[in-house]
Amino acid sequence: MEFFATCPAGLERLLTQELRSLGLSQLRPLRGQVSFEGDLRDAYKACLWSRLASRVIAVLAHIPADSSDALYEGVSSIAWEDEISPHKTFAVEAHGVNDNLRNTQFTALRTKDAVLDRMRAHSCGRPQIDTADPDVSLFVRLGRKRAVVGIDLAGEALFRRGTKPPFGSKPSLRHDYAAALLEVGGWYRRCRREEESIFALSPCADSLLFEAGEEAGDRAAGLGRQTWGFEGWLRHEATLWDDLCEEARRRADVGASHLPSLRLIAAGLHPMQEDVPIPFEACQGVRCFDLTHDMDRLAAAAAGIDCLMACDLSSLAQTDMAQEADLLAYLRQAAQVVSPTSDFVTISTSTDINEELSFDGTDRLETLMGPSQVFICHGSLQDHPFPAADIPLKGGRDVFVALPQSEQFARRLEKAWRLRRRWAQQEDIGCFRAYDADLPDYALAIDYYQPSQLLKERDFGGNGTGPWAVVSEYAAPKEIKPSTARRRLFDALAILPRVMGVDSRNIYVKQRMRSKGGSQYAHGESQAKAAKRAQMDRGKSKGADLASLPREAHLVDEGGLTFEVNFGCGLDTGLFLDTRDVRSLVREHIKRAPDPKRFLNLFAYTGSATCYAADGGAKATTTVDLSRPYLQWARRNMRRNGFVGPQHSYVQADILPWAVQMRHSPNRWDLIYLDPPSFSNSSQMASSSFDLQRDHVELLINVSRLLSPHALCIFCCNLRKFKPDIAALAKADVSLEDISDETIPDDFKRNARIHHCYLVRHS
Repeated sequence: MEFFATCPAGLERLLTQELRSLGLSQLRPLRGQVSFEGDLRDAYKACLWSRLASRVIAVLAHIPADSSDALYEGVSSIAWEDEISPHKTFAVEAHGVNDNLRNTQFTALRTKDAVLDRMRAHSCGRPQIDTADPDVSLFVRLGRKRAVVGIDLAGEALFRRGTKPPFGSKPSLRHDYAAALLEVGGWYRRCRREEESIFALSPCADSLLFEAGEEAGDRAAGLGRQTWGFEGWLRHEATLWDDLCEEARRRADVGASHLPSLRLIAAGLHPMQEDVPIPFEACQGVRCFDLTHDMDRLAAAAAGIDCLMACDLSSLAQTDMAQEADLLAYLRQAAQVVSPTSDFVTISTSTDINEELSFDGTDRLETLMGPSQVFICHGSLQDHPFPAADIPLKGGRDVFVALPQSEQFARRLEKAWRLRRRWAQQEDIGCFRAYDADLPDYALAIDYYQPSQLLKERDFGGNGTGPWAVVSEYAAPKEIKPSTARRRLFDALAILPRVMGVDSRNIYVKQRMRSKGGSQYAHGESQAKAAKRAQMDRGKSKGADLASLPREAHLVDEGGLTFEVNFGCGLDTGLFLDTRDVRSLVREHIKRAPDPKRFLNLFAYTGSATCYAADGGAKATTTVDLSRPYLQWARRNMRRNGFVGPQHSYVQADILPWAVQMRHSPNRWDLIYLDPPSFSNSSQMASSSFDLQRDHVELLINVSRLLSPHALCIFCCNLRKFKPDIAALAKADVSLEDISDETIPDDFKRNARIHHCYLVRHS
């Protein structure tokens, strides 16, 4: 009989080796599968023991499938009365398309109709359809002109082992990939030796421990499963299956006697309890460490051991760069502790790890994890010792980095953090810049955010964890190799949490590049799109609480007020720290303004200046921005600070034409805050684009006409090369007073051009 086992593309060689070790023959690896010939015993053994297979399919027929009718006729020719009981349920799972069958749902429907028609024609009754939990799962895979039809013997995917995750949550690495990682690393050969160990390094090393422990204990991968796809199949031989399971249980009992000599060490960034009760015998006695606290104990546990170091970086996204850097630092440190005869194996979505470790893998395997390509690399510490520079830090903690010159950054960051934190405590400032590209080779800006002390974040849907750090990396000069720049960044990211006390999971990296015009920093996702995405994350329900927190948003304090910041929303967080003193100036001016104290915020962004104005006593506020998501953000900021009511209005509008419109209305304001972008080409704008340098004269003239008598406008911008046209403005009776120097906070003093600020008046 013909069968085939499916697997992720790229793992076919490993799966072939595994099936051969089970005694299967006539193996033929194809893309994403390995076919084999045999009887039911062979198929059952593959289901029960394979750690790499996703499914095992019993092939019933190869049929023509160059059209819908051909597919129907081919499926109808199969003796389904011998495969499915009319008293059972079934479902069809279709894969692949061709020129005439381009929809898998239609293929599944056509197959289902053919099966039912065949069984009715033979007076066999009509089985029911159950797509959620069928007794029998039919498998159809289309080729260009033919299709293979079979029975899915697994039912549920084999990588779902049938036991609860050891640490009570979804595994960070799927079990078949964990098994592949261990196979490439030679664990299945190593664990047969006496007193062998594995050191699993991962954000949460649960599935690695599971697979390592079960293999060491000779426990079949499917022994914990309760249901199988073949149980409702008419050809199922229950006695044969029971015999195989009983044999597997006996082997597991014998294998358990080997476990006392096995040491399993788990280390991860996610908290894990030591001596967690594992619901299977193979992993009793596993030792778990939280790397954020237990590195010294881990070093003692792993000292001198000959082990396999298994490092999983595949679950980390591009935005998890700080966690990756942290794990690599621990990997370097562990490599200095374990025996030099140890092996290591890594899995990652990027080949950059090879650069980080100066490692050119002796054995590299490429596979797919969903739509993403992942790389499994294997090497020996004897052949590829990790380059590591040990940098001692204050407080008795060391960090292992790739470049010795990173020690200079560590010393500079320690000094800057000590002075800046002391200053922030004295000034009662919770969000500030801790490091501002002090060293040319480490061109980073590091902003620190303390959780709100005024409001409980959990009341708004947040988790209240913190503090957080936002690292902005500026593009390195062209003469610097990308690999060198990346090593510097990763070293900095490994040093930062140990110096500033910020968990690596709370560090957000934003990479900035100069735009073509040189006027501002650009990034892959526009702020408007990022804000819209954050709004969608919050929920689409019309009845959703306006004050609820979007995903990746948190609450922080500034100036006695609370603001929402979002570290995953575009390049900026929602609160410009360099304009902290400008917002305080808004509050002071509104306090001194005569009644009725009307305030207008143009290009309002998230409305932080409006909150300051309301706190200063503004009787009415108008917040204007082109972006609806930002206006919603501004509403949430105002609501959390207690500023609600019809006196606070929010207008979605293109500022330039709106200001012209307001000139012809009776509306006037006692203080205007104007903070325009350097450049914008939003499709919502009336004109093709807005360029601050080009359009500022028209903008300031129109805005000045909206001021009540003796009122002023505070105009702020971050276009570093901005030069106001004083002469053109003077002709329109508009004057500018430059107050930039007095509005730049102490934590931004290193860059006197961080922003420009002016008082605008109309004579």
